Amino acid sequence: MTFVQSGSFWQHFQSYLDDEILIKKLLLSHDPDRRRLNSEMLLSAVENIVFHATASEDLVSNKPVNANFKSNISNIELIESPEPLMHTIYKIAHEMLCKSPGKEDLHTRTMVSFDLLGSHRWGAKAALALAAFAISYGEFSLLMQLRPHIPLAVSIANFKQIPSNMSMLKPQVKALRSLSKTMVDLTKCIIEFEALPLVHVGPNMEDLAVIKPKIYVTAYWIIRSTLVCSFQIKSLMAMKPEQAKYFKYSNITIAAWELLSLDNRLSSIYSHLRPQVDAFRRQTEAKMHQKLLSLFKKSHIDNQDVLQMLFALKDNLPLKDCSTQEKLGVSALKSKVVLLLISKPDLLPFEQLFFLVNQTYDHPHNDKTEGSYAIIWVPISFYEAWIDTEQKWFDFISNSMPCEAIMVVLDSEGMITNFNALDMVFIWGSKAYHFSLSRENELWDGEKWKMQLITNEIHPILTQWVEEGRNICIYGSENLDWIREFNAKMKDIKDAEILSIMNREIQSNLLSFTKIQLFWLRLESMRRSKSRLGNNANTDNVLAQVSALLDNNNDNGWAVYGKGLSTDIVRVEGDEIFRCLNLFRQWAENVGRLEFIDALRTVLEPPLVEGPCNHTQVVPYSEGLVQGNMVCQNCKRLMKKFTIYE
Repeated sequence: MTFVQSGSFWQHFQSYLDDEILIKKLLLSHDPDRRRLNSEMLLSAVENIVFHATASEDLVSNKPVNANFKSNISNIELIESPEPLMHTIYKIAHEMLCKSPGKEDLHTRTMVSFDLLGSHRWGAKAALALAAFAISYGEFSLLMQLRPHIPLAVSIANFKQIPSNMSMLKPQVKALRSLSKTMVDLTKCIIEFEALPLVHVGPNMEDLAVIKPKIYVTAYWIIRSTLVCSFQIKSLMAMKPEQAKYFKYSNITIAAWELLSLDNRLSSIYSHLRPQVDAFRRQTEAKMHQKLLSLFKKSHIDNQDVLQMLFALKDNLPLKDCSTQEKLGVSALKSKVVLLLISKPDLLPFEQLFFLVNQTYDHPHNDKTEGSYAIIWVPISFYEAWIDTEQKWFDFISNSMPCEAIMVVLDSEGMITNFNALDMVFIWGSKAYHFSLSRENELWDGEKWKMQLITNEIHPILTQWVEEGRNICIYGSENLDWIREFNAKMKDIKDAEILSIMNREIQSNLLSFTKIQLFWLRLESMRRSKSRLGNNANTDNVLAQVSALLDNNNDNGWAVYGKGLSTDIVRVEGDEIFRCLNLFRQWAENVGRLEFIDALRTVLEPPLVEGPCNHTQVVPYSEGLVQGNMVCQNCKRLMKKFTIYE
């Protein structure tokens, strides 16, 4: 059907259709941006209702509308607003449904709606008006769709006195659906434009001066159209059964024509606005790309420009403090070292996640690091839009935790100092502050292969034993029979009367599955860290020892013996372990004077010469060696200690 524009229809609006006058009126009392609303989420809830209702050409659809609209928007935040979101929506809905719908004051009612919408951004104004319209539209569409199938819907429709036979209204309902969809598409266009980070890229002011007035006028016509649609729905739902019998087809045609005329106007606006918004988006993305490329190439006074560019282009409060659930701006990170934990939305396996938290948050910091750094979790979706599973993981993790992933480090001036410090955190925790590459090298320079490095923070009992200087044996195998036999041998050693000293020192404890995983995680982190710094197993003892454990394929197991903070560690593999343990009565007598590790070494490493060799070895001062003993590497005998001064 073709509709011809009627002079009488547009005559009343002639004084209001001059865009320049309308824009001035709109801007006179409406200053956007003071309140922030997640317009995308709100519009998504509206779209869920509108698109379900427009899914079929027929009045009755097999797919019911999601009527629980209030539930859909209950989690949408309205920041810096004196009233709840639903309160605002209901006030607008009241304006739409309860005021006189006379054509002579439609413009006035539209402007009153702008007053109710306050100082929200233009996209939010349109989204809120659509949400208010969706209340009546959703109820009407739901009843029409469910009435043929559900008795309760029939009862509610009868209670509301909705006519049972509404087939004659199909042209009007079809026009209503088409206009609703166009309003949603236009609102998306406005929201997308307002989300562009124009202030950060310096847009073309002439182009901006052209498109902004169109945004204002578009918001006006969307809100005006919601008033018209709401009135028509109200009229349909208020129609008495006897009125429906005499309702003229011409009245339906006029109502449908009014809606289609608005639809044509909004569609025309959309056809011009959409290409302009797309052009602005492409232009902005190109400028943003160039700015990001140069962002880390120049120095900054602090980290605020970098963090603003990375996180706060669309939201002034992009961060959430997981301990308080408080929304934060990037200013909270000023002068701090920032660790960006970048991962998929399900983050890390739980055992790794808890270990990460333990290493950085669950133990006291020293004065130097307290409050001087922050970990920011940056989840990256595999999809253009987040799927439900990813969103649920993000909500769960972010609500319960203070934070394959990488951890990029930005110093207090916003410069990248380490492209992946995650291994550093797993190895040293907060001791790795400032978490830079140079700090990683510095930590390794002072590190030796010792029990403290192997077991650090895995289990509090192990940490305590290391600090107390106890003999510790860490062992493992995929062969359960081997584990049982090894445990039996070690029990025999502890129970032997001649080894009463060992019975006091050797401790046994079974690590949980989670702790075992953390043990291997730290070893893997050590190897990655060492390899990333250019070390190799031929020249680096720590890397060689770590690799030997990680690459062990011997089904007969392995064991590492060490004592406290000492660097004297023995690693034994396979059948060699039981050979040594079976001979323990031969070397047990050496434990008292050589201590356990050196006594064990006399079996593992036979002397190179017979009798004392008079070998001399100069050892740099070490606090641990002052009280301990040393065994000659040649004859495997206890060495005498002398102190020399330079």
